[in-house]
Amino acid sequence: MTVLRMLEQKGRDVFSVEPDNSVEQVAKILAQKKIGAALVLEGGKVAGILSERDIVRHVAAHGAMALGQPVSKCMTKNVVSCSEHDSVDDVMEKMTQGRFRHIPVIEGDELRGLLSIGDVVKRKIELSVRDAEELKRYIAG
Repeated sequence: MTVLRMLEQKGRDVFSVEPDNSVEQVAKILAQKKIGAALVLEGGKVAGILSERDIVRHVAAHGAMALGQPVSKCMTKNVVSCSEHDSVDDVMEKMTQGRFRHIPVIEGDELRGLLSIGDVVKRKIELSVRDAEELKRYIAG
């Protein structure tokens, strides 16, 4: 299964923030929306990603003052992305190697969506179940 197919099933909605939003503002929104990360867009382009982990690390390093600082101070700036043509396995490998749980989908310069590790694992399980069923049908003749 390709990323394109996953996005067609999941949807392309992406929650994004701006680099000058405060860490506290974004943390509250992440909690309200029950999501683990937000893309940081500047001029419509991905400038970074802010995850729950980024926030925790920033607060641990700077204390309560961290919450008033702009997202640009604690976001991950070197964002790894995937394309719509990547496979579930390609995305899973990137996420495992980079030890992150969210990956933007970018084609050319255009943001096309965002996948979480939950999205990837769900599709991987669906593929495994389908393969097992096909194998059972083949064996049963």
